[in-house]
Amino acid sequence: MGMKVFKFGGASVKDAAGVRNTGSIIASEKDPLIVVVSAMGKTTDALVEITRNYFDGREEEALSGIEKLRDYHLNIVRQLFESGHPKLEATVGEDFEALAKRIRIPASLNYDFEYDQIVSTGEMVSTEIVAAYLNSIGKNTKWIDAGHYIRTDDTWREGHIDWDLTRKLVPRAFRFEENSVCLTQGFIGATNFNLTTTLGREGSDYTAAILANVMDAESVTIWKDVPGIMNADPHKYPRTQKLETLSYREAVEMTYYGAKVIHPKTMKPLVEKEIPLYVRSFVSPGQSGSVICNIDHPMEYIPVLISKGDQILLTVSPKDFSFMAEESIANIYRLFSRHRMKVNLVQQSAMNFSLAIDKPERDFELLIRELTETFVVHYNEGLELLTIRFYTEESIAESTSGRSIYVEQRTRKMVRFLLK
Repeated sequence: MGMKVFKFGGASVKDAAGVRNTGSIIASEKDPLIVVVSAMGKTTDALVEITRNYFDGREEEALSGIEKLRDYHLNIVRQLFESGHPKLEATVGEDFEALAKRIRIPASLNYDFEYDQIVSTGEMVSTEIVAAYLNSIGKNTKWIDAGHYIRTDDTWREGHIDWDLTRKLVPRAFRFEENSVCLTQGFIGATNFNLTTTLGREGSDYTAAILANVMDAESVTIWKDVPGIMNADPHKYPRTQKLETLSYREAVEMTYYGAKVIHPKTMKPLVEKEIPLYVRSFVSPGQSGSVICNIDHPMEYIPVLISKGDQILLTVSPKDFSFMAEESIANIYRLFSRHRMKVNLVQQSAMNFSLAIDKPERDFELLIRELTETFVVHYNEGLELLTIRFYTEESIAESTSGRSIYVEQRTRKMVRFLLK
């Protein structure tokens, strides 16, 4: 009897109907399950806004945001348990009261630290509600605090896993003698001093992969609102197709270039133990979805379109009209690394060095200020980075028609455009 890992994202548990549907998917599974659950709906976005308001001294706005989130979650609890669940309501109320108490204390000087302590609340509350519902429908479920067992360093907002310690701790909690489901939070870890860390935005997929690796799971299934892995975002492109099977390598390429179907770090723990990853629809759970697995023969793929919005194109040039030498480029990369800003595309000429980056939440003006000490800097905001793997001329024409192209790069298998 193999053990499996299921991961449910925020869209699958955004309301009471979603929690019930998630419960029915879990209840239908006969094998032991580790279930990883994200924050409900748009809770993470709301908590990020609360963090910004708190850090910038807007206490009343932050407290108002907490009140709205408390009401949202309590409303889901009341719809799930029509005869009431006083214990769960009290627990949820206490979670948000603890958050409000934190907001009333002046923030530290480290935004990323405060982010991890506040934003992680979403997963804690979500999993408490889902675990209570599963137990109420007879699916014996153990709620587990992921931070006690998934250990990281203190790189706030992108904790690096302490694999030795995590491998030692996780099997102590994820046991199935008295229950068929172990349910925990995605996205969350903790330092050796029990300070909460997060694993990077959308890091719940990574949590599922970590647990699957440590526990030698039979498979991982990520439940989403699409039929499987699509060759393009169906919200942006009307004629999409499902990719039935992908190799680990191709999945790594897709996630690196910005495909949102899975978190970029997810693949490595699975590849190490050749654990297949399924992407299935919680809307139509009877469908087979897509699978990422070890494929030892060449495959022919249709064009795959990967879009990343909110891009900034930065172009830097030496003030003294010298060439963009290796030393200057190394200094630029060190600066970006220090500000923890991700570079998605690079293009170089004799006197220009251009980079496309995700629009940062904070410190962009500081980065520009530091760059202008040495370079002439120009930048364009509000761009989209479009990557087409296995491109055809038809796919290029269809996706770029009528748009301004700022940067274009081509290789044998891939073309990339920075577009307005």
